[in-house]
Amino acid sequence: MIEPSDAASEDPAFENPAPEDEQSDDEIRDELPADLIPGAFDSPYLFPNNSRRRIPAVLYAVAGLGCVLLYSTRSDDAVLINTGTLVAGIVLIVVGAYHWQGGWDLSFDEEHALQAATREVGFPVGHASAQLGWRGLRSRPTWRILLYSNEPSPEQRGLVLVDGVDGEIIDRFVEHNPEDWSAYQS
Repeated sequence: MIEPSDAASEDPAFENPAPEDEQSDDEIRDELPADLIPGAFDSPYLFPNNSRRRIPAVLYAVAGLGCVLLYSTRSDDAVLINTGTLVAGIVLIVVGAYHWQGGWDLSFDEEHALQAATREVGFPVGHASAQLGWRGLRSRPTWRILLYSNEPSPEQRGLVLVDGVDGEIIDRFVEHNPEDWSAYQS
């Protein structure tokens, strides 16, 4: 039997690998993966809808009902089907109900939320970003929109919370921009 170290010593290509083409630092370039190249996709990005939570809700409820049914049809000498099966079934049904009620339909997408926030702040908007969060025990989707005014060095900024279900403005905060942008001006 040949040891790996013996095979390496007998193979001249292993001992002296051929040098790779040497490239200068100017020739080395980073490339974007194909899926990140602008224009690579024809359709716009679609934010996932919260209503997808209802799919696992149904699965939890079916599994829970199966556990409860299995417990109710067990025989007296059953070893593996016990009170734990009943408890697991009830817990799965409760978790399924929670997921079902949290499966809000996200009918107000980020474009609608940005438009509503722009109308609410009262200044021309330059840069803005949107983040989806959830509020309350029922996990109601809420857009958090951060907006900056449309000057080279933004003078104002605002934060607007927009309900993702009906588009209602939940809260808004507008202030003079305290950030110092003087170091970035040319």
